[in-house]
Amino acid sequence: MKKFGSLVLLLLLSLVSGQGTARVAYTRPGTMMKIPVSYATRTPYLFRTGFGAEVHNFNPLNVAKGVYFDMELGKSFLFGFSSVMGADTTSLANLGNVQTNIPVEFGFHLQQRIYTYGDISVSIGLQDIVFQNDPQKGLTLDPQQLSFFAVIASEKSLGTYTMNTYMGFGTGSLAPQDTLPAADTAATNKTKAGVFAGFILNTPYLSKAGGLDLVGEFDGTGINVGLRIPLTSDYRLNLGFTHIEKLPDWKSRYWTGHPGVTLGLDMAVPLAVKKAPAPTGGPAPPVEGGETIELPGLEEGISSSVDSTLRMADLQVHTLRDSMQLMDNEMRNLMIRLAAQEQRAKFLEDSLRSIKLDRNVLVKNMNEAMRNLSRSLRYFYTGDYRRALEEVEKAIELNPNLALAYARRGSIYYKLGDIQRATIDWNLALRLDPEYEDVRNILKALHENRLKSTSLLEE
Repeated sequence: MKKFGSLVLLLLLSLVSGQGTARVAYTRPGTMMKIPVSYATRTPYLFRTGFGAEVHNFNPLNVAKGVYFDMELGKSFLFGFSSVMGADTTSLANLGNVQTNIPVEFGFHLQQRIYTYGDISVSIGLQDIVFQNDPQKGLTLDPQQLSFFAVIASEKSLGTYTMNTYMGFGTGSLAPQDTLPAADTAATNKTKAGVFAGFILNTPYLSKAGGLDLVGEFDGTGINVGLRIPLTSDYRLNLGFTHIEKLPDWKSRYWTGHPGVTLGLDMAVPLAVKKAPAPTGGPAPPVEGGETIELPGLEEGISSSVDSTLRMADLQVHTLRDSMQLMDNEMRNLMIRLAAQEQRAKFLEDSLRSIKLDRNVLVKNMNEAMRNLSRSLRYFYTGDYRRALEEVEKAIELNPNLALAYARRGSIYYKLGDIQRATIDWNLALRLDPEYEDVRNILKALHENRLKSTSLLEE
């Protein structure tokens, strides 16, 4: 199939090598219809060749057609060649009646990738270095077609789809142009530079052959749309329309930017894959002119072995990654637990300090309360019950759980004749200290009406 396709394309090349225009769709380097492209990596083919045609009228037939060839030379440098012939630019009334000699054009295309970052690339180049083979003037260079351009490209994966986008500017044949005669238009477009943009969407349809491509672009003059249909992994049938916004003028006139129906075919020869050397003692694979010769079954075996090794390496990498993730999670958990323990230790330390402080305060209050009780006892002996009561109140304020203070206050209230308050304080003292026998005896004597003043607590 590949040999047959090569013969067909070479035959087409020999038939139309004297026919074309620089702006014929699918005759420039790259996968777009008329605009330049850029690649972030080396092109996946050794070279591409094919033909393209634009039908501008069916009756009578008026066609622009051409062939092309391009390949990547060295590092990031792309070279292309095209040989094309344009359509007849006479009026539709005279089309087919006037014998016109349309010059043959030979175009060269040079392009250099100057920057890449991930899936983004930038290229600059010269396009349409066109030589015309005019029967009257001979071989001449057409400087108006010469195009300097710069293009930025990106590639994005959208699930099972892949989107390539291109934006840039160019001069010469990449600039907007409309070559209508002066009688048919009020003004001729003199713009010498313009912008272009486009995209190519690779779909999962016909994925075994590389996928169906949808093409859309603005070439500086109009909008082109097309399909690139994979026949095999190496051959694509190219269909589409150029300048669809001018389709209403299809039957009224013709000019370089005329709408057209496009047809093309291209073949991409993939890069040769180096084969492994023959086993020790076996015959070496034949090499001819430095080319690598395929050995049946060997490439499949090597590919299978490499794929198996890569799968094992990928599994090991994922396993190590998962282990590192697990260790990282465990480390984080340990750090969290350590932080919690440090927080708990600080809390216990603060609690211990608080307990010590409370204990110190309690001891201090107890000492002060006992001094107040000692003073109240002196006032009690001298009969100054009011001052004795004040000292007892201070002792209770310092230590509300001191049974002796309540017992002393009960005795003072009894001396003051307040039996009810005295009874309450004695019961409070007994509640705080159930083993307080002196208070128990006083309450018992009070209940039996045999309490004497001499039996009051005076210690």
